[in-house]
Amino acid sequence: MLGISVYPNKSSVQECIQYIDKATKLGYQRLFTSLLELEPGRTDQVLKAFKEVLAFAKERQMWISLDINPGLFNTLGVTYDDLTFFKDLGADIVRLDMNFDGMPESIMTYDQSGMYVEVNISNNTENIANTFSYQPLRRKIIGCHNFYPQPFTGLDTEYFLETTRKYKEMGLRTAAFISSNVGTVGPHAYNDGLPSLEIHRHIDLQAQAQYLINTKLIDDILIGNAFASDEELAAVAKLNQDIPQFVIEFLPGTTKLEKEVILDNLHFNRGDINSYSIRSTFVKLKYKSADMPVNNALPALERGMITIGNNDFGQYKAEVNIVKQAMPNKEGYKNVVAKIVPSNVDFINFIKPWDKFEFIDQAEN
Repeated sequence: MLGISVYPNKSSVQECIQYIDKATKLGYQRLFTSLLELEPGRTDQVLKAFKEVLAFAKERQMWISLDINPGLFNTLGVTYDDLTFFKDLGADIVRLDMNFDGMPESIMTYDQSGMYVEVNISNNTENIANTFSYQPLRRKIIGCHNFYPQPFTGLDTEYFLETTRKYKEMGLRTAAFISSNVGTVGPHAYNDGLPSLEIHRHIDLQAQAQYLINTKLIDDILIGNAFASDEELAAVAKLNQDIPQFVIEFLPGTTKLEKEVILDNLHFNRGDINSYSIRSTFVKLKYKSADMPVNNALPALERGMITIGNNDFGQYKAEVNIVKQAMPNKEGYKNVVAKIVPSNVDFINFIKPWDKFEFIDQAEN
């Protein structure tokens, strides 16, 4: 699922509702919000705003996650075995910003309100294994990374991949945050973007979402700050969440047929992989009788180039390659038809044997 965030204690009810309305019309299905910043003396007023906003989101059939911590239970007089308060507020999920000791999480999964318990998966600890030892309803436990308002504090890339993989292998549904480059509203007084990954801070929102999709480790992608622009919302909504995608720029002179081969087919990497190229070979069967004349057959191939075998390449005619590292094309058997845009080149590393993938034309994106 794709999701957005709103903060009714920082924005007006009308602003939140208008944003939810725009997002749901584009297909966004999750909503994140936070109760962690309840201010003394304003509890009733703030909760009224939350209830109104979440009621509208519920009308739009959004799956709503509410950020809480152990201290909030005491503030609101809520017990671990009765989450009705949060359900009545409009939430479907309680996200535990801080972990308990395992037993409370387990008890929460049996609550009659039917709430899901979302654990913090940005910490590579044994807490979830500990929680599982208390025999929770596993189907009611999901996971979500933190976001990081302070620059240079977001998760390191390798750590993110390692930690997420660990939780994914436990069978948890996973979520992570990306950050709008125009949104200024978050749960805290200070924020310089709200991404989970530091490498995503201030880069194109669609590229952030693509990264998470292409890892094949994240189920739900949430825009952490409000309010993303209409253009950002639409660009992310265009992505296919079920398959890695590369945004590409076609080279001048690329033919209509070459563009069709690239854009109108599902590609997948061969199982017998190599270090030089990702090979989409089955597409050549569809175009074995097509005319693929030599066209821009550059003598040297660079990482990120997209090639198609031409008429001179025998049984390899119409085979599509993504170049993984520099190599010669001295025979001129491969036409260079496109290049992956710079922000997408590193996605090459995520493509494993038999992985499916698609291409997006930058000019139409």
